[in-house]
Amino acid sequence: MRRIAIINQKGGVGKTTTAVNLAAALARAGRRVCILDLDPQAHATTHLGVEPDGSAPSMYDVLIDSRPLAETRRSVESNLNLVGSDINLAAAEVELAGVVGREVILRDALDADTDKFDFILMDCAPSLGVLTLNALAAATEVFIPLQPHFLALHGLGKLLETTALVAKRINPYLHVSGVILCMYEAATKLTGEVLRDLDAYLEKSRGAAVPWAKAQVFQTRIRRNIKLAESPSFGKSIFAYAPGCNGAEDYAALAAEVMAQTPTVLATRVTVSDRSRAQVVASEAVIL
Repeated sequence: MRRIAIINQKGGVGKTTTAVNLAAALARAGRRVCILDLDPQAHATTHLGVEPDGSAPSMYDVLIDSRPLAETRRSVESNLNLVGSDINLAAAEVELAGVVGREVILRDALDADTDKFDFILMDCAPSLGVLTLNALAAATEVFIPLQPHFLALHGLGKLLETTALVAKRINPYLHVSGVILCMYEAATKLTGEVLRDLDAYLEKSRGAAVPWAKAQVFQTRIRRNIKLAESPSFGKSIFAYAPGCNGAEDYAALAAEVMAQTPTVLATRVTVSDRSRAQVVASEAVIL
């Protein structure tokens, strides 16, 4: 089972769109998939046609009341399950503040879950708070959706530094598998410049004791497509809403690329000196 956290602390870069449609593509390819919505805005929940009105058990109940995942999970499509979110999850940050071991609650819940999946995809909030920390502690992989703009690159260093700290202190198996370019426009000069800078930065990290040392930029680019923006309002994945559009084609290709990966698990803890190097290397992303 691959546990993948889809994170970026910058909003509007395609996290939820990627989580939902990549999950739907994997499910349609015959894989058993579960989405965990860890965003209090509940966009992934809404995207899949579930009303986040607080009437049904959600991720809040899992994190606060230790409710089993099996009691909160629901089937939304063939091979595709969802543990939804609602506005109550916004209170979890405060309620967990004094809880010992608060950062590994989700990991423990997943370990205790007897219903196994091929993929667990975690849609994270646009922040680096307790909810995202739970996702990083529970995951073995990180996917970073990135819009090819300078400001999106600007925060990448902080995000990567966070993965290094989590790998050192909580989850030595965590690594960054790849970066997904979303809202891609091949014709613009800026897109080419950002892609070159990103490739150069990742190449410079090869061989370093950092969780992104083997990260790749996925060859599949998620092109800007109005159907991807429309589908959440109908409560459908892109494959149910507009299966013939570019968005569906791109996410199907991304799913094939993900399934072809051989996941690399980093089982070696980052040392103090490695952490210092990670902070230096990560900080350089800001000046790409």
